[in-house]
Amino acid sequence: MNASQPAQPLETKSMSGDYLDLKDAFGDFMSTFEAFKESNDQKLAEMDRRLGADVLTTEKVDRISRALDEQKRAIDNLSLKRARPVLGQISDREQATPPSEHKQAFEAYMRSGDDRHLRGLDAKAMSYGSGQDGGYLVPPETEAEIGKRLAAMSPIRAIASVRQVSSAVLKKPFAVNGPAVGWVAETAARPQTNTATLAELQFPTMELYAMPAATATLLEDSVVDLDQWISSEVEAAFAEQEGAAFVAGDGVNKPKGFLDYARVADASWAWGSIGYTVTGVAGDFPVNDESDVLIDTVYALKAGYRQNAHWVMNRKTQAAIRKLKDGDGNYMWQPPAGPGQNAMLMGFPLVEAEDMPDIGTDATPIAFGDFGRGYLVVDRTGVRVLRDPYSAKPYVLFYTTKRVGGGVQDFDAIKLIKFGTA
Repeated sequence: MNASQPAQPLETKSMSGDYLDLKDAFGDFMSTFEAFKESNDQKLAEMDRRLGADVLTTEKVDRISRALDEQKRAIDNLSLKRARPVLGQISDREQATPPSEHKQAFEAYMRSGDDRHLRGLDAKAMSYGSGQDGGYLVPPETEAEIGKRLAAMSPIRAIASVRQVSSAVLKKPFAVNGPAVGWVAETAARPQTNTATLAELQFPTMELYAMPAATATLLEDSVVDLDQWISSEVEAAFAEQEGAAFVAGDGVNKPKGFLDYARVADASWAWGSIGYTVTGVAGDFPVNDESDVLIDTVYALKAGYRQNAHWVMNRKTQAAIRKLKDGDGNYMWQPPAGPGQNAMLMGFPLVEAEDMPDIGTDATPIAFGDFGRGYLVVDRTGVRVLRDPYSAKPYVLFYTTKRVGGGVQDFDAIKLIKFGTA
């Protein structure tokens, strides 16, 4: 293609509203990926022949790459909607199991503000460490539903370890110099081992809130399942806020993200910091053998962690990675095997987290590791709701809070790629 030839438009469905069927969406996604490979191969061939790709070819590759991102987002949205219960629809399990006393009392409070039954069920105060300000714990069914939705929508929560606690802080001891062990013969004396040096990791839980609003008509509609309604209303707000904190939170009134810890070159790694490999070029991949830094990062992680490792990056970084090939000319990024699954990079699942930084000088936009062992999410049991019919008349506000903490629990389990020279 040359500059005198008109650009050929790419016919793709790129917006989530264009798709009504998950199978059709995935079929279009795979077709678009084949078009992407063909156009990128053309671009690489032009670069080999003329030491520079045609502008129209480059624009076409970028356009198809953006279409791939939009189609993947549409597939994820459709998968999430398929798993989400229809508002007001009662499942077979719920029909077979009558609602608990707590759930019935909580629904009465949600609909009309009648909290007499909840007070009789030992309702707890909303705030921690201060005077009572009203509000009640949601039923266990509603809390479980919110937890399931967050696991589906929050990328780091989906791959990290999650632990529930009843206290404000989780304290976890660990041996700084490793466990004290040794080999001995069956009848030999057991020499005294060195005293282990113990330190303590602390994971405080911080308050996360959302404030959905309801109309009087919604609350008076007996068909509407208020459990499902409040779960669906708070899921996006909770997932967005905690997702950002798990990546880059500073630990002040929020969880501490894995990018907020000290970062050092992997050759100088020590406990308490996150190791990284460098691309050798400020703000970019190396000109030659671009994929080598990915390979180096994979093998910077110990074998025991690689079994359950994931790549974590945002959409823009994934678009750049999608163009890379290995030494045999094969694309290193591969599309998901089916709807609702992850794309693969070098045989490891790729998780898209929009809170990861973009590629830039000395940035660390790519993480790789076993996040199940490396990062811990701490949920304090109990989601609380305060009904407020006064602040936004004629609407009723539901001040919904949960307490969440997080931080790195194994600093050897996560590695980063730094787009810099040192």
